[in-house]
Amino acid sequence: MTDTSSSGTQPEASVSTGTKSTDKQTADAAVAAEARRRATRRGIIWLFTGVAVIWLFAIGVDTSISSTFDLSTTTDLTLTVPSAATVWVLGGVIVALGVLQIVRPLGASGYLSVLVVILAVMAFLTWAGRDQAFSLVGMLQSTVTRATPLALGALAGVLCERSGVVNIAIEGMMLFSAFLAAFAASASGSLWVGMAVGVFGGAALAWGHAGLSVTYKVDQIISGTAINFFATGITAYLAASVLTSNPQLNRSGTFDNWSLPLLGDIPFIGEFLFDNNIYVYTMYVLLPLVTWMLFRSRWGLRVRSVGEHPRAADTVGINVLRTRYHSVILGGMAAGLAGSFLPLGSVGSFQEDMTAGRGFIALAVMIFGRWNPVGALGAALLFGFAESLNSKLAILGTPIPSEFLLMAPYVVTLFVVAGFGGRARPPAADGQPYETN
Repeated sequence: MTDTSSSGTQPEASVSTGTKSTDKQTADAAVAAEARRRATRRGIIWLFTGVAVIWLFAIGVDTSISSTFDLSTTTDLTLTVPSAATVWVLGGVIVALGVLQIVRPLGASGYLSVLVVILAVMAFLTWAGRDQAFSLVGMLQSTVTRATPLALGALAGVLCERSGVVNIAIEGMMLFSAFLAAFAASASGSLWVGMAVGVFGGAALAWGHAGLSVTYKVDQIISGTAINFFATGITAYLAASVLTSNPQLNRSGTFDNWSLPLLGDIPFIGEFLFDNNIYVYTMYVLLPLVTWMLFRSRWGLRVRSVGEHPRAADTVGINVLRTRYHSVILGGMAAGLAGSFLPLGSVGSFQEDMTAGRGFIALAVMIFGRWNPVGALGAALLFGFAESLNSKLAILGTPIPSEFLLMAPYVVTLFVVAGFGGRARPPAADGQPYETN
């Protein structure tokens, strides 16, 4: 009886194993088919991009015209290339990559997508700078400068949302800090005092945001919106009632650029990466430091666990509310630093509503960077480049209407949020208040 029973179960076990194997093969085939479809779509996009580059920027351009790129502001280092031929080559490379991607999917397609964008931008710059000098190093330095407040603002969002607190108040924190920094620097005569006061102002508003959203469980979107309205109103009132009648309190000045020894002497690269003000160098330090802290330290593990599964974190002895408070306040300090950059690192005075939506763009940068400081830096450089390109094209007198140039940073924001926002996964407990037992 035992032998019969045992032999009777073997076919059933074999059928079960065979079914599981078939299901796994089917699932693997579905995944492979979907990956193939994505690769084909990406290849088609690259192909059309290359064709568009050739059609828009090469066809009809006089073959005798050249484009000259200035690679230094202190020497005569330049690069001169034939405009039409260069665009043909760059567009041809993009077309070839598209065809290869369709026929046989290439590895590291994400990096190749970045390469396609760079090649397309180079072709556009070649066309825009035809028959005239184009300061490439100047535009890249402007890109790094304009990206700095966005990267620091995105860092504020990363610190807050990694702990599970949505922070749409970055705009208000930056604006409030910009006012305080300009006022404090003008009153004290010290830019360093202005920077410190700006950081403190961001921390103060962040503390209020943490109190409302963490302690009192107010909806985090409503709390952030209230802070934005408060900052807009109070700075407009103080600017009109205090700064207008006391203009000497709105002459902060700006930090000077200083070149790093040895690094600043590197041709081309040194001029736009290592000849900047203190804010840019602070960004260089903060981004890798916070990245290491979030992903390599015990503190970062606690923050991420609170943002992903606060109940489990509480179970192992992590104080969820205190961790969120600390993260939000640290994020507020980063937003305050970003806000103080505007008067002290760029303009030299406070202007009403001078953030001009940079706090909201910083949120898009954070999403595009997938809640990672390094990814946020890359996204911030993209937006900074869009702003810098807008200014440069206006100077060159390209036939593109000025209204479209002014729209560029915001159009990039829409494309980024629409194209990448849906695929980016925020921390699981982001925006969810935590009830302690």
